[in-house]
Amino acid sequence: MAVTSTSLASQLSIGLRRSSPKFDSFTSQSLPLTNNTFFDPNLRLSLSSTKPSRTVIAMAGSGKFFVGGNWKCNGTKDSISKLLSDLNSAKLEPDVDVVVAPPFVYIDQVKSSITDRIEISAQNSWVGKGGAFTGEISVEQLKDLGCKWVILGHSERRHVIGEKDEFIGKKAAYALSEGLGVIACIGELLEEREAGKTFDVCFQQLKAYADAVPSWDNIVIAYEPVWAIGTGKVASPEQAQEVHVALRDWLKNNVSAEVASKTRIIYGGSVNGGNSAELAKKEDIDGFLVGGASLKGPEFATIVNSVTSKKVAA
Repeated sequence: MAVTSTSLASQLSIGLRRSSPKFDSFTSQSLPLTNNTFFDPNLRLSLSSTKPSRTVIAMAGSGKFFVGGNWKCNGTKDSISKLLSDLNSAKLEPDVDVVVAPPFVYIDQVKSSITDRIEISAQNSWVGKGGAFTGEISVEQLKDLGCKWVILGHSERRHVIGEKDEFIGKKAAYALSEGLGVIACIGELLEEREAGKTFDVCFQQLKAYADAVPSWDNIVIAYEPVWAIGTGKVASPEQAQEVHVALRDWLKNNVSAEVASKTRIIYGGSVNGGNSAELAKKEDIDGFLVGGASLKGPEFATIVNSVTSKKVAA
């Protein structure tokens, strides 16, 4: 397939293997690359094709809007107490599944103090039953602390720690088999996007989950382009929607239409209170996985309540 290029100085053009009339209708204007703004739309998925385009499924996940807060390696007992106070007093829309993922050492503190409205996730888990695995945390231990979810496959685990697709898939399968829900992260590096490999990378990572998991009933897919995580550069609503609809299409063709319809696909990557409403309007964005903004109770509540924008858009 031919790759369409832009004439800007960056000459950043992204070629993908699939095209859709829905995609080809997108237009964009260059935006400044400042903190907390959408990433330059010229660094986008170029979807022109000389071949007849194929219809791509465009149904959103049929479950509740889902917002997770990944606190990463942040916080102290005092700062988390303040954050819990803010979260407990926040007014949250009722039709949203809300989850927070504290550092392991603070899970018990959070569980004992947080409102029942918000569920607890871990940020990682071991690939099997606990034992002689220094530094690891088992699924059984997480359940004992009251965790309902675990984040797996996050880019920081992939690219900093070195976890591979197959290993992540096995971790997801074990967590699911033991009754934990899985927030299954996928996403491309900047150089992979520039090379036109966004779909290839995301589909490969998604396939590793599909090859391993016993069921999709308790999985939420989190698309997090690595170039947008913690950088202040957010995928535009159109960029995120392009990938989300392609992921749903992959599920339809490789797992089942039912799984494609039911599975929630959430977006992560510098989501904040200022951009969440516009992102939430997109049909296939079923929620968010939030990093830094989840450490600010009022702002996290704003992101949770962005579900109201989806209602208006619908």
